[in-house]
Amino acid sequence: MDIVRVVDELVCTRRVPGLGQASLRVVRSAQGALSVATDPVGVPVGRWVFATTGSAARLAMPDTTCMTDLTICGIIDHWDEGDGASPAAADEHRAPGKASGASKG
Repeated sequence: MDIVRVVDELVCTRRVPGLGQASLRVVRSAQGALSVATDPVGVPVGRWVFATTGSAARLAMPDTTCMTDLTICGIIDHWDEGDGASPAAADEHRAPGKASGASKG
C-alpha cells in the first residue's frame, strides 16, 4: 500500500465497460508522480489516503470485476507530509546509539 494525496477529481464521460461508474481521483505520490485511482470511499480533494495496487486494487472495489490497478482504501485522519517521506526523517526517529543497518568494517 502507498500513501498518496488526492489532488483533483477526474470526470470521464466515455469509459470502457469494465470501469463501470467508479469514481475517479487524481493522486500525487510523495515523489510527485500523478496517477488515477478508483475511489470507493468518496475522498475529498486535498486529503491524504492510503491506496493499494495490482490485483488487490480490484478486490478493494465493491465490484471486484472493475478494471483498476490503483484503488483508494481509506482516508488518513492525521498525516504530516514529512513523516517517513525521506531516509533522513527515519534517522531522526531512530534511538540514539542504534546503527543504521550498514555494516562497519
